[in-house]
Amino acid sequence: MSDQGWQARYDRLYIGGEWVSPSSTRTFDVINPATEEVVATVPEAVEADVDKAVAAARQAFDHGPWPRTPLEDRIALLRKLSAKLAEHEADAAALVTSEMGAPITISTKMQSIGPRLLLDAFLDLAPLYPWTDFRQSVTGNAMVTREPVGVVGAIVPWNAPLLITMIKLAPALLAGCTMVIKPTPETPLDAYFLAHLLDEIGLPPGVVNVVPAQREVSEYLVRHNGVDKISFTGSTGAGRRIGAICGEALRRCTLELGGKSAAVLLDDADLDAAIAAIRAVSLRNSGQVCSNKTRIVVANSRREELYDRLVDLMASMPVGDPFDPATEIGPMASRNHRSRVEDYIGIGVDSGAKVLVGGRGVPDGLDRGWFVNPTIFADVDPNARIAQEEIFGPVLTVHTFDTEAEAVAIANNSEYGLNGSVFAADPEHALAVARQIRTGTVEVNGNGVGFTAPIGGFKNSGIGREAGLEGFDAYVELKSYGLPAATYDRLS
Repeated sequence: MSDQGWQARYDRLYIGGEWVSPSSTRTFDVINPATEEVVATVPEAVEADVDKAVAAARQAFDHGPWPRTPLEDRIALLRKLSAKLAEHEADAAALVTSEMGAPITISTKMQSIGPRLLLDAFLDLAPLYPWTDFRQSVTGNAMVTREPVGVVGAIVPWNAPLLITMIKLAPALLAGCTMVIKPTPETPLDAYFLAHLLDEIGLPPGVVNVVPAQREVSEYLVRHNGVDKISFTGSTGAGRRIGAICGEALRRCTLELGGKSAAVLLDDADLDAAIAAIRAVSLRNSGQVCSNKTRIVVANSRREELYDRLVDLMASMPVGDPFDPATEIGPMASRNHRSRVEDYIGIGVDSGAKVLVGGRGVPDGLDRGWFVNPTIFADVDPNARIAQEEIFGPVLTVHTFDTEAEAVAIANNSEYGLNGSVFAADPEHALAVARQIRTGTVEVNGNGVGFTAPIGGFKNSGIGREAGLEGFDAYVELKSYGLPAATYDRLS
């Protein structure tokens, strides 16, 4: 953004509606993954900063106006945020590309337009949510309300930071909650950007607070007695840790975790549609999306045809400068993550899996930046590590089947259950197969569910749902009131 006042606040934390000095001199550098150059230096929040942020959120919830503001007024204020996001669409996209390396076309759609459309969906759904319900029976007269859960600790990952922040912030604020947002050290800049916009629209002090921090301080936030609810998106390993802490404290939590989703191509599948979907939702964001379909499960009768098309697909996807609109695959978001993806590529090569495209090394001419070779392994054992463990990069595995039962078994052969897709000439046939896949979402012939449907996972892909009307459920407590008959009749 061109607002130099906001840019200067990279040396502050946003707490209690003000840009305040941090409690320590610790900082971390935000590094452009394509150039390895420092983009900004940001304070590293410590426990004392979390205490201040939680206290501000607690004060705003317990004594401030926000939870007591009528829903229509909360909607009206957040519509101003939507307008601000539209006004700064290009700024948001450039900011996320600079901090985590997403290709600018993906940043524009997924990291900039996406958060605004997600916010708009929640704004449209909020009046339809059953905030108050009346239930009468021979045993009593009840008014059932859904009331804000309280102070929310939102822990946001680096891969789609603004989008994932919004999927938590929009329903939480509309429900009347207050928040402490904890972005990762890799991608704090978009959270600063969002705080600036919230400040501009006049959000009451303390309703949203931003404290970038390392893992140890994140755990301090999870354990904090002033927090009523934790909403976490990230790895399954970290989710298990957070879930255990919240379970011990009987603290509410929502966990959106890893995935190893399968795209099932039946023997009559339209391969043109399937290849378009693989481009869009298997390699999206340089492979760094938990819902990407990274296991391709194809009928043996279409195996060779698919392999030829996959080779052509990868040749048509430029790898390079994420600010170049032609680029479709950028760098990995950090040096450590680049090493992780490289290790998995090496595991696949050493296992003897057929390398259809890519392999070890980096693309020609990209020795600077955290790039890897986009890689497709063919004829992979469904039980192989590269087929079972989440790689989170531009790495796909291909598996073949002879019967539909075998295809379903391969798709379900995973500790995860986040997403999936089925392709067939007859959409109803594809839907029948999709019903057998144990995941929170299944896309039929490449059709997405949109922002009005809930998303989340079975098995080790998490607990709870986000988005849609169901997205509000994570941020409310049910409360029942027994009423005299006359009062019930008057209110209902």
